[in-house]
Amino acid sequence: MVKLNKIYTRTGDDGTTGLGSGERRKKYDLRVAAYGTLDEANAAIGIARLHTANDVTLDAALSRIQNDLFDVGADLTMPGKGKGPGGARLTVTQAQVAWLEDEIDRLNGELEPLKSFVLPGGSPAAAYLHLARTICRRAERLIAELKDTPGESVGAEVLQYVNRLSDLLFVASRYTNGKGARDVLWQPGQNR
Repeated sequence: MVKLNKIYTRTGDDGTTGLGSGERRKKYDLRVAAYGTLDEANAAIGIARLHTANDVTLDAALSRIQNDLFDVGADLTMPGKGKGPGGARLTVTQAQVAWLEDEIDRLNGELEPLKSFVLPGGSPAAAYLHLARTICRRAERLIAELKDTPGESVGAEVLQYVNRLSDLLFVASRYTNGKGARDVLWQPGQNR
């Protein structure tokens, strides 16, 4: 369990931050950027939830995702297969990925089929879910780059989870737009 008695430590004043392993990295390090970007996605989901409170099932799913994003971040703070100072290592599981897939299927099963690409917008919840999706996609690109960086490692489930999450956020945005009825559709070449 995390215990935070003091919020400022001054250890980052030199431009570094501590990973879960205790190793210090620059604040602009690719690994730090990856889990920092997931934190941004989590914040955007939090804003979306201000507009999904009336849908108990969707809001509960988004709450679970917010918690799981901390698991993903914790996994990313531990390079290699090492354990943290407390001896435990929190990793993303295939069950978490499968749960996202089930949620995508559940929500998508209630949607009108797409006839065009969807523009971000419609309802406030949909707009914020689209924002979270785009931030999640940026995190995915950073995680993929980190995975391909010599000397770095990323668990396969981390990349799978983030990939599925961006898909879920897209489907959830359509779901909050009247199950797709209020989607804002792209009209190719409309303003030529």
